[in-house]
Amino acid sequence: MDIEHRQLVQLLPVLPVLAELGRTQHITETAELLGVPQSTVSRALARASAVVGTELLIREGRGVRLTPAAKALLPYIESALAEFRAGLDLVRHESEVVRGRISVTFQHTFGEATLPLLISAFRSRHPQTEFDLSQGARDTCLAELASGAADFALTAPVAAASRAIGSAALYREPLRLVVHHGHRIAGFPSAALADIRGEPFVALGPGYGLRSITDALFRDAGFRPRIAFESQDSHTARGLVSAGLGVSILPPGGGLGQVPQAGVGLVPGAGAGDLGWVEVPLQSDRAYREIGVAWRERRGGSEPDQVRLFRELVLGEGPALLAGLVRARSGG
Repeated sequence: MDIEHRQLVQLLPVLPVLAELGRTQHITETAELLGVPQSTVSRALARASAVVGTELLIREGRGVRLTPAAKALLPYIESALAEFRAGLDLVRHESEVVRGRISVTFQHTFGEATLPLLISAFRSRHPQTEFDLSQGARDTCLAELASGAADFALTAPVAAASRAIGSAALYREPLRLVVHHGHRIAGFPSAALADIRGEPFVALGPGYGLRSITDALFRDAGFRPRIAFESQDSHTARGLVSAGLGVSILPPGGGLGQVPQAGVGLVPGAGAGDLGWVEVPLQSDRAYREIGVAWRERRGGSEPDQVRLFRELVLGEGPALLAGLVRARSGG
């Protein structure tokens, strides 16, 4: 350890005392302000003078007077303490940020992987942040966002941007025709909607993002599906297809980590292969859904820091984080 470093280690504890002495020019007043005995102030003064190698203060009665050396050193002491206080303020500010709450509303299909991936990435940096989660149909999610009940909405299709709502696309995933494993087209490399014309169709209910997409696909195909069931989530829809009760159009797989091999899936516990589904690629350039995030545009700097930080992560790193999810769910 060199002499300069040793001097710094010895001086650091007494810097607040020296700074206060420079302001008050009085040992007793300094001791009272710092809440320490006068003897502590006197010892700090003597220690600092010994380290620096010259007297810093000259006693005048009950007061003190700065020496030229002290006058030269004092601005640097005050600057160092100011920098340290700024660092403390920053740490305390960040501590308040990570203790904040973020409210996210999302469609059911994003609860298995998409949203957990984004929250995990954020919590790895801000582990104390709390999240309030709400899930439902796309229309419900956007209504919660517009009312101020949520900070973010994760939906497909992506919400339209406006003066009050900001939005951005995050990723795109294909949609598949899902049929019972014994269906006549189960072994097709691909299929058109005309191949299931007149068959019972398992749809999601009105107001769900996937319902609006499938309605548009059938309009393009020139006919309406014969809706046999309306479900509130893709798991139920997939189960109904697995039981041979209809066909459906759904995102690939059952979620991250549950992607079936060769596009075939069996319901857990199924016996003799009676329950099972097969995914068949659709012959349509519009057979996909685009997933995005929407947020409320706040005016006048009223946005909480944690909300801003989460949006920056989702927009900046979200597409790359979710790229692997797309590949896994698509079997790529």
